[in-house]
Amino acid sequence: MMIRAYLRASTIEQDATRAKEQLRAFAVEHGQRVASWYTENESGATLERPELFRLLSDCEPGDVLLVEQVDRLARLNESDWLKLRGELQAKGVLVVALDLPTSHQAMQPARKGDDFTGRMLGAINTMLLDMLAAVARKDYEDRRRRQAQGIEKAKAEGAYKGRQIDQSLHQRVRELLADGKSIRKVAELIGCSTQTVQRVKRELAVPE
Repeated sequence: MMIRAYLRASTIEQDATRAKEQLRAFAVEHGQRVASWYTENESGATLERPELFRLLSDCEPGDVLLVEQVDRLARLNESDWLKLRGELQAKGVLVVALDLPTSHQAMQPARKGDDFTGRMLGAINTMLLDMLAAVARKDYEDRRRRQAQGIEKAKAEGAYKGRQIDQSLHQRVRELLADGKSIRKVAELIGCSTQTVQRVKRELAVPE
């Protein structure tokens, strides 16, 4: 069993590694260590997350995907969540989230001859994962709706200026794209999301 930790933040302005020490300490408390770390700044509402799928491709059956909270893994709509859950089940990956105590049992090796307990805990954990994923999606949609309402109000009052662009970051992206770097490589070098690089590339109309 390998423990693979996944760290995610939605934007480049947020620190995706914030929970790293907390996850490391949690693993040690359970007599384990984190074998590898996967970090990215991508929205939890999209399946376009290269590091998450690199983690899954590295996994063997019985490996643990360790996250701080379920919403680090999924703020997906129902269809995308079912796709991700199906991928996890197909790979035989066990999800352990600090905010889901029933999942912590997976940090311990299964006892021989106790298949029933393992299956019961797995079934309960899958149900709770589904519930928390649904809650995370609702929270995401509620925040987006409140944000849109706030923008509309600011526009009506003539106070809305829009989101300010990080010109320095965009300039570095332009330079690396002009140097022939791929979208993913640029994102890795700068430490931004692939979505940001794609947006700058569209603005430049750089050919594929």
